[in-house]
Amino acid sequence: MDATVPNDPGDPADLVKGAANGDSSSWNVLVARFGGLIWAVTGGYGLSHHDRSDACQTTWLKLAEQLDRIEHPERIGGWLATTARREAIRLARTGGRITPTADAYVLDANPDERTPERLVLEAEQVVLDQARMGRLLGAFEQLSGRCRHLLRVQLATPTPSYAEVAAGLDMPIGSIGPTRARCLKALRAKLAEEQA
Repeated sequence: MDATVPNDPGDPADLVKGAANGDSSSWNVLVARFGGLIWAVTGGYGLSHHDRSDACQTTWLKLAEQLDRIEHPERIGGWLATTARREAIRLARTGGRITPTADAYVLDANPDERTPERLVLEAEQVVLDQARMGRLLGAFEQLSGRCRHLLRVQLATPTPSYAEVAAGLDMPIGSIGPTRARCLKALRAKLAEEQA
């Protein structure tokens, strides 16, 4: 059977029921529709790329095991988001994998191109980038949990639809845009406070 996904016209409850009955196209649409949401939900727990992938795969495995027992298939986005969040927390608590270095140059750079001057410039840039990221993350962590989750989900690739975000975060579609705008305004204000 063709693994391509149509324009995703399916109702979530129908897709869950279809997948439970062995319809692979329903499963493919579920994966295409909610894959970005699951990836985004696992992003806020300090996991490595591999551990995030494991959390996502485990979420899909749990869905496959529970397909015929989902009580509210119309809320499958919320079920997947909750399951992914729990799996990410479990992996974060167990420590996950160890990343040997955060310096991409250690693994990828051509040794002949690494002059002392370039190394100093690279080190300075890393320090500046880390300082900026630290300020951003500090301000981000001061936001409400709802804002943090919404902004993480909105950064997912591919970007989930408003319907997926609404299902995953259990909020009305019409409130997503205004809530995101308020969250971004709050983040900018916290960054401005820190820089003042």
